[in-house]
Amino acid sequence: MFNKAEGSTGKLVQLCIAYFVLYVITGVTVRYFQYYPNGPLMTPIEYLTYSTTGGVILALGVVLILRWYRFHSARLISLKGIKFPSEFCYILPSGICTAVIITFTTLMYSIKGVSVMVAMVLMRGSVIIIGRVVDHIQIKQGLLKKKVYWEENMGMVFALLAVAIKMFWSVFNHNSSDFDFLSHPVAMTILCSYVAAYAFRIYIMNYFKNTRPKGVKYDTKGYFAIEQISAFVVLLIAAIVLLTVSRAHSSGLQDYHAAVFHPQSGWVWAVLAGTAFGAVAFFSVFIFMFKGRTATFAGLVNRLTSLIAGTAATLISWEFLKGGFPDIQDWLSLAFILVAIGFIAKGERRRSAELVATHEIEETVTK
Repeated sequence: MFNKAEGSTGKLVQLCIAYFVLYVITGVTVRYFQYYPNGPLMTPIEYLTYSTTGGVILALGVVLILRWYRFHSARLISLKGIKFPSEFCYILPSGICTAVIITFTTLMYSIKGVSVMVAMVLMRGSVIIIGRVVDHIQIKQGLLKKKVYWEENMGMVFALLAVAIKMFWSVFNHNSSDFDFLSHPVAMTILCSYVAAYAFRIYIMNYFKNTRPKGVKYDTKGYFAIEQISAFVVLLIAAIVLLTVSRAHSSGLQDYHAAVFHPQSGWVWAVLAGTAFGAVAFFSVFIFMFKGRTATFAGLVNRLTSLIAGTAATLISWEFLKGGFPDIQDWLSLAFILVAIGFIAKGERRRSAELVATHEIEETVTK
């Protein structure tokens, strides 16, 4: 049942199920620590500090223990007598972008008076759009030999409607304060940096995917390992810098400083909760880099799975943690998500048949 061929629809479904389950766990644990029935157990920055630490340690530990860093390269290059894979020249910068994404997401939560809802809508929507832009660029460059199916384009339209529902709802209900975010220089700088980092990262993932020579292993585990090692180094440096800034100046990072030097009693549990977030990273990257698929399709699968998981986490929190029941806009968003899934499922049937016909993948594993 679990022995699905690499690049097959069955393998993609397995990745999505694992991503969904882990994302639900992540969403529920966030609500547990932030909206515990008797009040929050810690501030958002404190929880993000501990959970991010747990996630980063898990990801780094797995790639080191399993030795995924033994990368299968298409070509070795030499620098002052030291040979290393040529792919490191762009995977290492991709790791830096990963660190920027993690750090700036945390910083977004530290800005007082900013609507996190609007920020998350813009972040999610940007990732969906980036995938389509990357496909357009790489088709023009001759790197991507496949066309983007109309079903994938329609899926993108409905996915954007799904993530924008909350924004439309705020406009309809005249909650103009939600959009103060757009006139906040620091918030917009963080958002633009986040989008730029994600754009570069998704471009690099697909550059790697679309330039593998025949006969060279498509080593997504190796890619993930090198990216995570690079990200860890940058995150460590960023953590030290932010600690220095928060200690030397009055800023919005006091909670971060307190989380490190005056940890909450439940910090160990928060770190353990963060391991689910770390595990999510594996399946997120493997979906983004899924063999034979366009960036448009992979980005949609990634974001739509996370959006459904978010709704599921809200329902579980409502049932067991006395959290709020999903609002009407959440259900409207889910309806658009289901329509988007219908389109991309149809596109996947076409793509899978195309890849099998060209012998790029096998639908089933031969025993």
